Amino acid sequence: MKKNIKNLFKIFLLLIVAGIIFIAWANYSIQKNSDLYVSYNIADIPETKTALLLGTSKNLNSGVPNAYFYNRIQAAVDLYKSGKIKYIIVSGDNSTKDYNEPEDMLLTLTKYGIPQERIFLDHAGFRTLDSVVRAKEIFGQTKLIIISQKFHNERAVFLAKQNGIDAFGYNAKDVNKYAGFKTNMREYLAKAKAYWDLIFGVEPKFGGEKILIP
Repeated sequence: MKKNIKNLFKIFLLLIVAGIIFIAWANYSIQKNSDLYVSYNIADIPETKTALLLGTSKNLNSGVPNAYFYNRIQAAVDLYKSGKIKYIIVSGDNSTKDYNEPEDMLLTLTKYGIPQERIFLDHAGFRTLDSVVRAKEIFGQTKLIIISQKFHNERAVFLAKQNGIDAFGYNAKDVNKYAGFKTNMREYLAKAKAYWDLIFGVEPKFGGEKILIP
């Protein structure tokens, strides 16, 4: 009995070690493969018809404005006003009636002077994988500028390229390390999950009718 418990404990430890190695490898691989395609500098970003703005909540649970959200909005506005892009797909979570990331992004972008007819809403961007793949399958885009923070863009650009999209990432300003600690820690697991999804062929939760971007 004791021997069986000891063997199970060894297997458990081996699985933990293997998991840590896989997470570390996935993070290194995604960062390395996306490094040349993400930038904070607009001059590095190629002129492209459409950008994909990845969603997040407008406010934190405490009710305080979410810096991740507003920094992404500012990046999208800067990119649009530079003439690098003509249209923006805003993709995020709209899983409940009272929570609508795409609508929040649309309303905020228009306040900054971006015409509403230049903005397309994707209400089924529940995960980064969904947002990226739907940009191709639903909105017909095979070349994209993805807008988010660097840590997020690395994963999004990687997923886009794995799905046949010529993608670049324009990095929004990050938040301070203390405020973003939990998000950055979660990203380590998210990068590992990105590889897991590729291995097992995970697809977006929803399809839908094609939406034409002029």
